[in-house]
Amino acid sequence: MEDKKMSTETEEAKNMMTNQAWPFSPANERADQDQNEKQEQGQDMEEQCSDQYQTITGRCNNKRRPWLGSSNQALARWLPAVYEDGRSLPLGWTPKKKHNGFSLPLVRDVSNTIMGFSTAKLTSDLRLTLMVPQFGQFLEHDLVFNDMFSDRNYFQIGADCHKTCAQIPPCFPIKVSPSDPRSESIGDCLPFFRSTSASSDNRSHVREQMNVATSFLDASMVYGSDEFMAQRLRNLTDPNGLLAVNQMFQDQGRALLPFDNVVPDPCQLTNRSANIPCFLAGDPRASETLAMMALHTLFLREHNRLVMELKRLNPHWFGEQLYQEARKIMGAMIQIITYRDFLRMLLGPVHYARFIGPYQGYCYKEDPRVANIFTMVSRFSHTMMQPFVPRLDSQYRATSPTSKVALSDAFFATWRVVHEGGIDPILRGLIATPAKSNQQNAMVVDELRERLFKSVSRVGQDLVAINLQQGRDHGIPGYNAWRGYCGLSQPKTLAELSVVLKNQILARKFMELYGTPDNIDLWAGAIAEPFVKGGRVGPLLACLLGKQFRISRSGNRFWWEKPGVFTERQREELRRISLSAIICDNTGIITVSRDVFRNAKHPEQFVSCRDIPRMNLSYWQGQ
Repeated sequence: MEDKKMSTETEEAKNMMTNQAWPFSPANERADQDQNEKQEQGQDMEEQCSDQYQTITGRCNNKRRPWLGSSNQALARWLPAVYEDGRSLPLGWTPKKKHNGFSLPLVRDVSNTIMGFSTAKLTSDLRLTLMVPQFGQFLEHDLVFNDMFSDRNYFQIGADCHKTCAQIPPCFPIKVSPSDPRSESIGDCLPFFRSTSASSDNRSHVREQMNVATSFLDASMVYGSDEFMAQRLRNLTDPNGLLAVNQMFQDQGRALLPFDNVVPDPCQLTNRSANIPCFLAGDPRASETLAMMALHTLFLREHNRLVMELKRLNPHWFGEQLYQEARKIMGAMIQIITYRDFLRMLLGPVHYARFIGPYQGYCYKEDPRVANIFTMVSRFSHTMMQPFVPRLDSQYRATSPTSKVALSDAFFATWRVVHEGGIDPILRGLIATPAKSNQQNAMVVDELRERLFKSVSRVGQDLVAINLQQGRDHGIPGYNAWRGYCGLSQPKTLAELSVVLKNQILARKFMELYGTPDNIDLWAGAIAEPFVKGGRVGPLLACLLGKQFRISRSGNRFWWEKPGVFTERQREELRRISLSAIICDNTGIITVSRDVFRNAKHPEQFVSCRDIPRMNLSYWQGQ
């Protein structure tokens, strides 16, 4: 009987569109925004804001509320934070404390019970390539960065969370139960730093987290989100607006990212004899994986390529104009690839049309800030990661002993880019290797669950446990709260959860761990849902991702389709860009698939780079 009470995914999706009380319907949003506007009148004076270029910090994108969406601001809340003390202590801080009548499980137990699987169950996605989760991570780094380390400075006791299992701020250690397979070797915890607080921790404030990045798709992971970093990334010895490149090494004659000077340097720990430092980029996570290094290097080269071509067309332009015009084009490229190619594939055509749809113009009343919940839902890509990094030769073959590098041996391994063939083999591997398929009995590989950062940490970390612990640290409400927010059913029983997940075995595991679906950590519940038709996420992720990317577009005064940002002819040329073209223009790769996000058989479905459409920059001449 209970099964019949639950609506199917299709019915739920239909209800979302017809439900007049849908929490973020345009009518409700306009009412909220009008109220906010009234409250802010007289508080924010309209600044003299440029109409030509977005600022590095994102400030002044909104002329009426110049701070909106800028870097180093608190993340937005779509639902009120849920803390154990109502203010700042995360759920699970007090052992055995009950929530909704049940104690929360240890996040490490959730990781082992729900996410862990044997490699025999691993299957590959027949439709999508490994470029999908890697570009998804690159995209996430454009929109959000939570600093999980500097919070030590905000506390009187600055504990080193790598060395203690005590719950001393800023530490919220991931406890390991005695039954955990790793408990004997690592003691009773995995280290975890709480995210930097954007508000003072006193009795009158609810803890909020900081977004160090801008909330706009503006290629800030390439250029930085503050003026100091932006200047540090530029080649200030050259008058042409170029970004700085590595002065010690090249990649087959092509540029590599410059080195950073962090102390201590985790990259040097991965191969002490090579002693290669971490790379410097607009986002500090650029050296975490080989794929991130490859994509950051690719877009560094693209900026410099655009600058030189614009200089050829406009020899009278000064370096600042060359830099800003190339940066503006780069921002448009990221926007186009994200919405035209990536999100349509991720959400599927029906849910993309439902939640994002065609561009409707800029709305100054829109709040474009990245929401705190996005720090969780953007991590869907962790379920699509293979346990290895593929590196393929010019014929897309794995011919070298190092053609497959275990994922755990690739973290912070900048020496592999410098000394083992550069970025071309990595990019070919991403283009020609299927993504892992997210199956309900095989969600996240052990290379991420057991051996994350093992080369640079005292013990291999668990990315699943980190995701869940960070959700609690951020005060993220539970699974059912977000289901209700999106107008979806809120299962209360095993039978109801079985219908939502279409999997009674998995539903039983959740119920045995959590006691009630209300307590399920958002990230765990969301990635466990069956995919929407034509997509690679479930209905809850489709809703939350869809809202974030819809408001990120409509609240961006510098969106590439907005009249006046580019000319009509420039917009026509921008529509020709693709990630395939950027790869062809900036590497030694000469054959690619037309859509690098979708599986294509080599060589039949690959084409010469000569056949990939290119953007004609002559429409930027003489401005």
